[in-house]
Amino acid sequence: MPPVAKFAGIALPDALGKALARADRAAAGAGEEAQLARHFRPLPNRWSPAALARVADAGLVDAQPHGWLRADPAHIRPDINGARLLGTGRVLGLDQRDVDALLPALRPLFGDAGFLLDAPHPERWYLRLPRDTRLPPFAAPDVALGDDVFEHGPEGPDARRWRVLASEAQVTLHNHPHNAARLAAGKVPVNSLWFWGGGVLPDAMSGNFPRVFSDDPAVLGAARLANIPAMPPTTFADAAAGGLLDLRSLRDPQALIDRWLLPAVASASEADVLLDFTGGSQFTLRRGQRWRVWRKPLTSLTA
Repeated sequence: MPPVAKFAGIALPDALGKALARADRAAAGAGEEAQLARHFRPLPNRWSPAALARVADAGLVDAQPHGWLRADPAHIRPDINGARLLGTGRVLGLDQRDVDALLPALRPLFGDAGFLLDAPHPERWYLRLPRDTRLPPFAAPDVALGDDVFEHGPEGPDARRWRVLASEAQVTLHNHPHNAARLAAGKVPVNSLWFWGGGVLPDAMSGNFPRVFSDDPAVLGAARLANIPAMPPTTFADAAAGGLLDLRSLRDPQALIDRWLLPAVASASEADVLLDFTGGSQFTLRRGQRWRVWRKPLTSLTA
């Protein structure tokens, strides 16, 4: 589930408010990586969104021998206080024509540094690295979105190389005629690359659920590594059958309540349901909880 803050200002239906008030509640680690670590167990314990997404996009045989770093196409807008990240990947409206135009200009830049840039999906671009490449911590785009990019730049002894590469990529993209064509078509230019999610695959992955429903490539890659069947959330039909349902990407909180949370309450009469929010809040719904009538119904998830 997404953070509870996404539901700010939304009144809960009576049935949902009662069920959540009567549920068993717990607090866990905040953030997507901590959340995913509660449901998948990588060995050794390392989680690389880039390497796992690569499994979903290009297969295990392609992903396993190398290190990976996402280098997603991005739009950064300068303003009076700096430069803000306004979008990456999907929100830029990219297709294969953008890949075919921009990647040839960028590849020599990274090739000179010993890295291969490619894009098995127009929204997700990757750098293939030697497995022992030292990487500084990079911020995920969801963390930096809307912020001054300098607040989220890499730091540490290995950061300078990546700041230089990012700057050189920005110059190449700024001067590329394809971005003028995108502007003429009413699209924002691809004027930067956003590095994030670097690392290598774990040796093994496991999870304690029979199937996964997600549209996150990293989650789909983790499921494939763990030999767990995975499919889109839209195919989910029976909560009683069990499975991990990933709803973090849903944008409309009211639709999430109506389409997913209310049915989850109903299904708790047949099987336990865990609602795990990215911020760390957890609600476990069980059949016997309906007798906890003394608990006052919740009116909001953020109250």
